[in-house]
Amino acid sequence: MNVVKLLSLQRELRNNDNVNVPTLQHFNVPTNMTEKHLLILNQQQIQQKIDRMAYQILEDNFEEEEILIAGILPSGAKIARRLKVILDEIAPFTSKLIGIELDKHSTSLNAKIDFEVEDCSNKVIILVDDVLNSGKAMAYGFGVFLDVPLKKLRTAVLIDRNHKKFPMTTDYAGLALSTVLKEHVDVVLDEDGEEDAVYLR
Repeated sequence: MNVVKLLSLQRELRNNDNVNVPTLQHFNVPTNMTEKHLLILNQQQIQQKIDRMAYQILEDNFEEEEILIAGILPSGAKIARRLKVILDEIAPFTSKLIGIELDKHSTSLNAKIDFEVEDCSNKVIILVDDVLNSGKAMAYGFGVFLDVPLKKLRTAVLIDRNHKKFPMTTDYAGLALSTVLKEHVDVVLDEDGEEDAVYLR
């Protein structure tokens, strides 16, 4: 049985004391896949998703000479670095990393960048983040380039949660995940002592 369906079944039956509700252990599901900490992607699956995103970027930009991969700090920058490693191996064009640090809690655009915005003129930009939640961070990321005539602006995220408040779409997504607002997606990448993973809690 699909783990997500099992969790839903548990919630539906929990109020009935006479029903013997199946547990995750009945289906030999690892103990770390619980309601509070459900494993969505493991280390190998994460890399597979990023590999696929890199090939999609290649297909969409095959005739370009250079693209700029703009990672939203901190986690988006980690994914951007991995995309660049793959693209450097498979793509005929060159790719350059740039970083954007956003105040995601601000009511207006407040960004720090490690590049000159004017240098992005008439370039292809791939804006990268780990999770697309409300779409606010991506909207602010777009704002960084509003005054620059770009050739193309695309978005790439590892997880697209499908309940955006802002009209944002993803061009390259590792996984589209339907969740409720109270649930959180945690992406663990390049953390000391921890394997790469994506969790739902």
